[in-house]
Amino acid sequence: MNLNELKDTAIEAALAAGRIIKSYMDTDITLVEKGGGSNYASQVVTKVDKECEDEILSYLLPACKKYNLALLTEETEDDGSRFEKDYFWCVDPIDGTLAFARKQPWFSVSIALISKKGEPVIGVVYDPSTETLYHGAKGHGVYRNNEPLHIPEPNDYLTHVTDKPLTQTSRPDELMKLLHDKADNLDLSGLKVIHGSGSVLNAITVLKNPPSFMIKHPKPEVGGGSLWDYAATACLFHELGYRATNFQGEPLDLNRADSTYMHHEGIYFECVPGGKDE
Repeated sequence: MNLNELKDTAIEAALAAGRIIKSYMDTDITLVEKGGGSNYASQVVTKVDKECEDEILSYLLPACKKYNLALLTEETEDDGSRFEKDYFWCVDPIDGTLAFARKQPWFSVSIALISKKGEPVIGVVYDPSTETLYHGAKGHGVYRNNEPLHIPEPNDYLTHVTDKPLTQTSRPDELMKLLHDKADNLDLSGLKVIHGSGSVLNAITVLKNPPSFMIKHPKPEVGGGSLWDYAATACLFHELGYRATNFQGEPLDLNRADSTYMHHEGIYFECVPGGKDE
């Protein structure tokens, strides 16, 4: 299986979806409720999500046939083929639908290729608002547009990236203590919190602001993001040598059998240049 060839296919699909998204950026978009997790953002969809998914599939389905790949997408019912074939595409046509509908630049297209064991081997993220493409494949590096991705020099403070204010997250007091302890352990001057984007761009923001984290505790409520919210960026983090695990430090369960949601194990993305945070 040629990972670079498949990555190029995913890039073409993401850019094509991005063109559709950009054609609607100045148009009023109607939100439609669907089944989802415990937060409102996971319960809404637009006609643009559907159009983007159809466009992406026009690129990915031929690759599925050629390489015998399965497919999992946010807006189509899971057919279970990801448990039968060696690899599957994992697609979020618009991560951050709510932000897109509200004309906030916090959304992206995300496409990953994942092994049956749950290892992400291709990750492609396209940010239509800035026309920035992030892509990587196992053993082949990570790129921003056409150049190798450069991690900036570390700040003298710790950054935590989240989809909502810390006070609204699961177990906020524990999370705040954890972050302050990390800042102390790294001998940093303080803590900065960035919030608002979807999970995909949040992970990209972690890479832009080292030393930085995106952490979610496990929780009983259904939600916490889905497989497609973390698969592509987990590939990028792994290829760069940074941590993208569940809260306990174990591999993300990116081919979960009983659900696509990740609330059961939480997530822990980390970018600490020069060494791992302990």
